[in-house]
Amino acid sequence: MDNNKTDVSGMDKFTETLYDSYGQEFRVDELLFEDKTEHQHLVIFHNASFGKVMALDGVIQTTEKDEFIYHEMITHVPLIAHGKASDVLVIGGGDGATAREAAKHQSVNRIVMVEIDSRVIEICRKYLPNHSAGVFDDPRLELVIDDGLDYVSRTSEKFDVIITDSTDPIGPAESLFSEKFYRQCNRCLKPGGILVTQNGVCFMQLDEAVTTAGHFRSIFSDWHFYSASVPTYVGGIMVFGWATNNQLLRRHKISEIKLRHLQTGIQTRYYTPEVHCASFALPGYFLEAIGKV
Repeated sequence: MDNNKTDVSGMDKFTETLYDSYGQEFRVDELLFEDKTEHQHLVIFHNASFGKVMALDGVIQTTEKDEFIYHEMITHVPLIAHGKASDVLVIGGGDGATAREAAKHQSVNRIVMVEIDSRVIEICRKYLPNHSAGVFDDPRLELVIDDGLDYVSRTSEKFDVIITDSTDPIGPAESLFSEKFYRQCNRCLKPGGILVTQNGVCFMQLDEAVTTAGHFRSIFSDWHFYSASVPTYVGGIMVFGWATNNQLLRRHKISEIKLRHLQTGIQTRYYTPEVHCASFALPGYFLEAIGKV
């Protein structure tokens, strides 16, 4: 992987640099923002197919067209599985969309969002306002500008659900894939709490999930992964890490998930109870890699 190059030469195309030998290219119809923040290189541009697109350090992070898939799945799967989450911690998620989805749950009384780069929040509020959709003005949201590992290592707060909505394990987010981070998250969970993590496209980034699986195995009594297909995260299905000490939470019958989803009153475009349950079924090569066959 090489995240040190970002091709915006001539501002007519953007070539993603996540992989050395494979990638994707977007036509830049309009360059909206480009600058180096304190932590990373940030680009936002408009593309006719995907709307506004944001990239950090040469890697696509989110687009207006398909962001709902990622954010619905990283948020509603743990919150509906939990059933009565009141306190939610979001690590990363500077565009605000994960917090936006969490705020749709009436049971949620508090969302703490810990983002290392305040500039990402500022720019996303300006250029991607539909991602946050007013959540930064929600009185339930507490915004903390801090490193995620430092926060969970220091805080005495406890949460029902912790969601790590991070970039790939390069640069500012590298520590968010460490055993120390996962152990501190476990310490910060209430009894029966759930940790969900962004773990990349498993066909192309298999080592990332394998490493996480190794850490989860030594910390949590129940761990697994679930998946979603997000078009701009190319190379196959994206997987999310799932870790808890309550083995029942990913084994709800579909009838229970349907009832809970109905009771939330939340309208979703990708997430359904059927998708929720099916998302925990994973390909054989992946199960073999994480030692679950």
